Amino acid sequence: MLSKTIKPVALITIIILLAWVIPSFIPDVQHASYYEDHEYFRGEVLEVENRTTNRAINQQVKVEVTNGPYQGDKVNVTNYYRENSRHSDVELDEGIEVLMYSFYQNGNRSIELHDVARDRGLLRAIIFLGIALLVIGKIKGLKTIVTLAITGYIIVRVMLPMILAGWSPIPVATGSALIIIALTLLIIDGLSPKTIAAFVGTGVGVLVAGLMAYYIGEVTHITGLTDELQMLTMARGAFGAGEGTVDIRGLFYTGIIIGSLGAIIDVGMSIASSATQVKEANPDISFQELMFHSLEVGRDIMGTMSNALILAYVGGSLPMLLLFLYQNFSWVRIINMDYVAAEILNGVAGSLGLVVAIPVTSVIASLLLQGQQNDAS
Repeated sequence: MLSKTIKPVALITIIILLAWVIPSFIPDVQHASYYEDHEYFRGEVLEVENRTTNRAINQQVKVEVTNGPYQGDKVNVTNYYRENSRHSDVELDEGIEVLMYSFYQNGNRSIELHDVARDRGLLRAIIFLGIALLVIGKIKGLKTIVTLAITGYIIVRVMLPMILAGWSPIPVATGSALIIIALTLLIIDGLSPKTIAAFVGTGVGVLVAGLMAYYIGEVTHITGLTDELQMLTMARGAFGAGEGTVDIRGLFYTGIIIGSLGAIIDVGMSIASSATQVKEANPDISFQELMFHSLEVGRDIMGTMSNALILAYVGGSLPMLLLFLYQNFSWVRIINMDYVAAEILNGVAGSLGLVVAIPVTSVIASLLLQGQQNDAS
């Protein structure tokens, strides 16, 4: 029992040490920004005076600064509210916590309203999730929290800085995905035939999804260029960070690889776990029977998870699709739009990777479990 506890602890310790070391090998990205001289801090709304003008509300707001060098100061700011407006959609009221920023203009300090402070509300949601994981999952729940933190760290501190530094996004994303898969499976279940099978199946699925997306993207000339990618291109060019350094089109394929990772790793682990449970319940089961039962489980998962991937992408594109239908665009025109084609390719490539992971995981799990029994006998 002690050895089973020490192994995960040792593994987590090694991962934490590597987490401190790896970022030191990634070059810092030096770039200028319009916001470099902005200083952000919190405030609480004390008073609000509404003035209605031309379907909009001009709010004169008194805010007390609650942290930072100006803590305790009371400042007057203006908030423009217009219903269903993308950039002016927040109507302030007394007691609301807001985010402010200060900057110097012509030697004078100015303070402006930035947005509603949402981070503490999001932190509560994360805490609720953590509590649910610990209560229901117990030690597995704790391991899940560790894997979530590691996944976020690899993406934010390793993958994204490498891409901004000029590394090719596709191999960086592929390598990051494989590392995330390996660490997640090792922490959750240790090194076993089950985790090896899940790793191989998930890795193959993710690679197939990426290759499929790349091939179809090249054939159909999909750019995947969103508003955010256009902003990144302009920002890097405007601030002298080397326009064209980041492979913008490669970022599209990177998004597909990372976006499909969660569903594929879920399928791989579910099939490997099912095969392990079947083998433990019936140690004399043959390789063919074990593989058949694993595939049956995979087929059941396939229908639901493929739908989940497609529905996730449709949900994100719902407002745009409604706009197209409202404008009476033909379906031929809609499907051939770059944005829509990119979303379709997202869902199809992820689903294909998921489908491919099922037989690969089933075969590897059956081979390893059968081989383990032969070694034991």
